[in-house]
Amino acid sequence: MQTTFTPEQLRDPATARSNEILRTCVHCGFCTATCPTYQVLGDELDSPRGRIYLIKDMLEAGRPADEKTVKHVDRCLSCLACMTTCPSGVHYMHLVDHAREYIEQTYKRPWGERLLRWTLARILPYPMRFRLALLGARIARPFARLMPDARLRAMLAMAPDHIPPVSRNDDPQTFPATNPGPAKKLRVALMTGCAQKALNTDINDATIRVLTRLGAEVVVAEGAGCCGALTHHMGKTRESHATAARNIRAWAAEMRGKGLDAIVINTSGCGTTVKDYGHMFREDAYLAEDAAAVAGIAHDISEVLADLVTDASIEKPGTDIKVAYHAACSLQHGQQIKTLPKQLLKRAGFTVLEPADSHLCCGSAGTYNLMQPEISGQLKARKVETLEALRPDIISAGNIGCMMQIGSATPVPIVHTVELLDWATGGPRPAALDRHPGAPAVPILR
Repeated sequence: MQTTFTPEQLRDPATARSNEILRTCVHCGFCTATCPTYQVLGDELDSPRGRIYLIKDMLEAGRPADEKTVKHVDRCLSCLACMTTCPSGVHYMHLVDHAREYIEQTYKRPWGERLLRWTLARILPYPMRFRLALLGARIARPFARLMPDARLRAMLAMAPDHIPPVSRNDDPQTFPATNPGPAKKLRVALMTGCAQKALNTDINDATIRVLTRLGAEVVVAEGAGCCGALTHHMGKTRESHATAARNIRAWAAEMRGKGLDAIVINTSGCGTTVKDYGHMFREDAYLAEDAAAVAGIAHDISEVLADLVTDASIEKPGTDIKVAYHAACSLQHGQQIKTLPKQLLKRAGFTVLEPADSHLCCGSAGTYNLMQPEISGQLKARKVETLEALRPDIISAGNIGCMMQIGSATPVPIVHTVELLDWATGGPRPAALDRHPGAPAVPILR
């Protein structure tokens, strides 16, 4: 794609990067075949190719974002399926991130939308505030039909019936290996996240158990918290970078202290963001080196367990349990991790099933299900239909957002992949299997 940015425009690192990305696009349109919003809406401007044209025109002209461009960029899920499909290697993620930052700087949204975005940015990344908001949503849920805005109704519907108690395992501390063997295998930092600590504390608990059981020392670093993804995808770069910087400093201190072999992330949306810290802070004179180092040892939990789980460590094989594996977009497209979770589940003895159109998003996408509830709802219905068609005992996923989205629309219990691997290697049966209302019976592991 030909571009006409001026030398002055290209002095801005973000614009220079967008120029590089735009020039790799060859207009082939392969991305439209795997774009969820194009599949639902059928509008070229709601495909990656269409959005690329809009973004190019906006950035080259140097004009404030207009309503049309904002509408179609806002509809993008950032599922990154287009990046998996693209034969030219167009790095759409960096381009749309720049576009959202530019929109945030130059476009004045209606006051109601500004208020909603401000509220989400002030609540979701903070676990205790989020817990209070969830409790309030549960109280207000019976009155959801009276809400004039579909997005407010979606926020109320999001509130789970079960809000777990605070887990002290999320506090800064070190968990020694419970079965270290002759020598410690790994020292890793666990990213405990933000929304996950309010919505589902079982995931971090299971991660700590399985890692320490398999010989790793796990540290929850002082000062680490939200990865910054939620505000980053709203274009609120100053807020997202401030959050990310705290993580970088916290983990860099551990790396310089007792050392880290890996930073373990069990929420794939966070993983995609942390692995991009090197790019995000490439122009930061103080944090660029540490950011690149942090990104270099950031790993999804499945990547770490692939080296730790052996046939000998499987104590309770999941024979006769059918698991439908939902591939989170941020894992399969953002991090290009496609087979490891399925291989681990199969190694643990589970019968792994994969739904049709597994490359398509479930519609969660961070705050997308709150900001674009109609499109999100259509994608959720599609995903649940394909998963239920497999008649599984359990649905497994590697991202809390997907779990909440899918779990709100099916009686089949959904658990994190690490919970099943913890169970199979000697940990407790996932609590969600017993408390999910209307869930089908799940066999007890031998």
